[in-house]
Amino acid sequence: MNKTTFAHGQLKSIVERIERLEEEKKTIAGDIKEVYAEAKANGFDTKILRKVISLRKKDAAEREEEESMLDVYLAALGMIPGESEEAA
Repeated sequence: MNKTTFAHGQLKSIVERIERLEEEKKTIAGDIKEVYAEAKANGFDTKILRKVISLRKKDAAEREEEESMLDVYLAALGMIPGESEEAA
């Protein structure tokens, strides 16, 4: 078996694994969509649910930093009650 044949076989194996994983990813994405539909049918706000899922992926320090930056941006835009644009 020469090097080219080995590379061909290895490449084919990698491509097939990726294709299989892509198919699994589609199945999982469909399953997630169904769970969100179930949540919505039970009265949950899916937009907020997605935000909760996003926040749970972050550690406490990362969440606090994100919230602080959000407050700075909102204050700069005058979107926080009692805060003026000059305060930022």
